[in-house]
Amino acid sequence: MNPWETPESIPPPDVTAAAEHPPEAGGKYPVWGYEDLAIMAGVALPALLVGQLLVRAVAWGLGGWGQAPELLAGQFLGYGLWFIGLYLLLRQKYGMPFWPSLAWVRPFHGIGRNVGWGFLLAVVVTIGGALLQAERTEVPMKQLLTDRLSLTLMGVAAATLGPLCEELAFRGFLFPLLARSMGAALGIVVTALPFTLLHGPQYGWSWRHLLFVMIAAMSFTWVRHRSGSTAASTVTHATYNMIFFVLYLFQAKELPVK
Repeated sequence: MNPWETPESIPPPDVTAAAEHPPEAGGKYPVWGYEDLAIMAGVALPALLVGQLLVRAVAWGLGGWGQAPELLAGQFLGYGLWFIGLYLLLRQKYGMPFWPSLAWVRPFHGIGRNVGWGFLLAVVVTIGGALLQAERTEVPMKQLLTDRLSLTLMGVAAATLGPLCEELAFRGFLFPLLARSMGAALGIVVTALPFTLLHGPQYGWSWRHLLFVMIAAMSFTWVRHRSGSTAASTVTHATYNMIFFVLYLFQAKELPVK
């Protein structure tokens, strides 16, 4: 298959075989459509708000956890509620299993090269950021790293749950639909747009930072398309984040001591 071909009638590797029931809609992948996308988009904000409110209520009752722990817990609880909705949609409407439907399958060439793609992407973005002097722009995200607990939680989340949730949502659910209807190349670009906007607040809407978020997002989606696997793009994404976290630790003039 040409790497830029749209998978009109075949799913990613092993999706149909792993499904308990064959896909509907004439065997096309993905089985969901834009109506389903609109439903899940409408669920996203309420899920995130409920997640944040529940966590803040619990934190208030326990005397507070700190800004970063509360933010991360609320965000991932919101993601969890959203994925419950997506699970119910896939199961109840289409009779499809959750993980295989979102192309959580072993990539063609194993995991190793996806680690390499993440490392290479981090190098390219680091060089680009230095050329554009992006490091001179203060971003709100740094204000969360005020103590060792926050620093540790942010680092762990950036290399585990963060990439997993974002890849399943954007590369597992959104991208296949866009690729089917508008082609893989344009689908890669369009998938990267909401991903970039989602990260706008944490970078203070700095155009330099968001430019590189956009480049990274398109790269993750390209890995997903070429490999046929969101597991592959998740590994690339996690590697990329981890390298930047390590670089931050090395470059930080002062690390939290509390």
